[in-house]
This record gives sequence, C-alpha cells and structure tokens, in this order.
Amino acid sequence: MTEPRFLVVRLGSLGDIVHTFPAVAALRATFPKAEIAWLTHPRWKLLVGTSGLASQIWTVETRSFASVRETISKTRKANFSAAIDYQGLWKSASLPFLSRVPRRIGFSSETIREFGVPLLYTDRVRASATHIAEQNGELSLRAGACDPVTKFSLRVPEQGECAIRDFLRPNSLDRYIVLSPGGGWRSKCWPAQRFGALCHRIHSSLGLRCVINYGPGEEQLASTVQSASGDTAPLLYNGDLSSLMALLRNAVCIVGGDTGPLHLAVALGTPAVAIFGPTNPARNGPYPPGDIVLRASNVATTHAREEETHPSLLSIEVDAVFDAVCRRIGVAA
Repeated sequence: MTEPRFLVVRLGSLGDIVHTFPAVAALRATFPKAEIAWLTHPRWKLLVGTSGLASQIWTVETRSFASVRETISKTRKANFSAAIDYQGLWKSASLPFLSRVPRRIGFSSETIREFGVPLLYTDRVRASATHIAEQNGELSLRAGACDPVTKFSLRVPEQGECAIRDFLRPNSLDRYIVLSPGGGWRSKCWPAQRFGALCHRIHSSLGLRCVINYGPGEEQLASTVQSASGDTAPLLYNGDLSSLMALLRNAVCIVGGDTGPLHLAVALGTPAVAIFGPTNPARNGPYPPGDIVLRASNVATTHAREEETHPSLLSIEVDAVFDAVCRRIGVAA
C-alpha cells in the first residue's frame, strides 16, 4: 500500500505551533513512513525542525507574492494526497486550494473565526474538543490518524545550549526561574510591577534569581519589571529561538501568561505557573494539563486586543502567584 503524502499547514505563531505538535505527532505515529511536509513562516522553521515530525519543512512569506507563487508551484508538483490546515485562516487555507491538493482538511465554520474559509476545504471538521491542541487532533483523525494526539519531544539545538551557558556563566547562575511578562497584546498580560514584586519575593524567600525573558518591542516592559524587582538583580534576556529553548528547558520554573514562551517551556517539560485573564485556559492553557493555572472566577472570555490590563488580571495578587510557584516546584512557601 502506498504511503500517503501530507501537507501540514501551520504558519505561526510560537504557541500555536507548539499546540499543533501533538496532533502532527499522532499523524506521524500512525503513518511512520509517510511524507509529511510542514509549511510554515521562515521564522519558525527551526522550531518545527526540533520536533522531528516533518520529512520536509517548507517556508512561505505570505506577504510576498513571489514567495506565495513559488510555494504554490512547488506544492502542485509534489502530488500530496491531502493537506491539513491547522490554522484556519484565509492565508493558510488558500495555499493548498490554489495548489490543487485533492483533499483539503480543515475546521468548519463553527470553529473558524474568519468567515468563508471552510469553502476552501473538501473535509470540514466541526471540533468537539475544548483545548485547541485536541481540536487540532480532530483534524488528524479525519486524515486517518489512529489517535487525535500523542506525545512528542523537542530537541534543543547545541548552539542554543552553548549560547545560554555563555550567558549564565558570568553570573554564576545555574538555578533560576524565568519570568515571561509579555504577550501578544497588553490586556492579557499581568502587570509588570507585579512581576517585579514576584521576582523580589522569589529571591528573598527562595534564594533564586530570575531571568526576565522579553521579545521584540518589549524592552520597556522588561525594564519596568527589572526596576520593580529592587536589588534582586534579575537578568534580562532577549535571544534567538534556539537559545530561548535552552534557557527554558534548564529553568526551575517559568511564570507567564498566555504566551508562546510559556507554551514552549511546557513542551520542553519545564514546570509552569500560568496567569490567565481574558483568554480561556481550558482552550489555550498549558498542554497537556498538569501545570498550575491562575485565573479569576467568572471571567468572560474575549480576544479583544486592548491596550490596558484586563481587570480580571488585577485580582491575581503577588502572594497567590508566589504560593503557586512554591507548590509547582515542591517547596514550602
């Protein structure tokens, strides 16, 4: 029997790709010899590669007509038996459609937020699971996987390990907690001043220093956390993806919101304390479950990208987060 040839489409972003790995792992477990080409943004090629799930990793820059045209031409020649769009956007669904992949699997209109996208699929799956990782698994089931999700592992590149050793060595730091105060938009981020106060509490009570991880455009946010931490001397970190993976894997714990670095840390096996506000941890929280999630009760879920901290996050005090860190790493508060 001829092995199927799958085109997996998940262009970005960090957390969303991490939440796609369990579903693609299930596909790979069912079809160990199948050709699986993963189409993603160039920024995430290394991340996809660390999973070892794809036979090939293709990249496309959807804002470049030349890149899109080249991808469509390449895909047409590859003779895929099916494409699975785990993203559910016009830009992701249109690529296998324009490439004339005969079977195109994606979510139905009840799951997708962009109107009309399911028209581009031949197989439309109405998700019944709550968590997005398991919803992705329902697409894998439709493609023929025996299970919706399964375990996977990520390989941290050696250059990342070397870079983090060089970063930590001058500070004689081998045990640390990562704080990840940023996020896709401000309204789902716990206040920077509270991250600073948490950093101070962790250092004074547990004797552990913190590393503040921040991304592009979050320099002021990281500086605010550092200033609010007093004399505890947290390190500021803004490195490439391979170094970030090493930093996260070797951490005692990570504290962050609904953001890519937290989900990546969970995938690497690092204990986590997740602080959630307007987004729903039942759908977007750490996966698989097992880490501590803090969220106020009776919060109305919204994905509105507001510039002010969501009021529900203000009800989560520093003491509650510190206690959660102690419980997660197994020490007395």
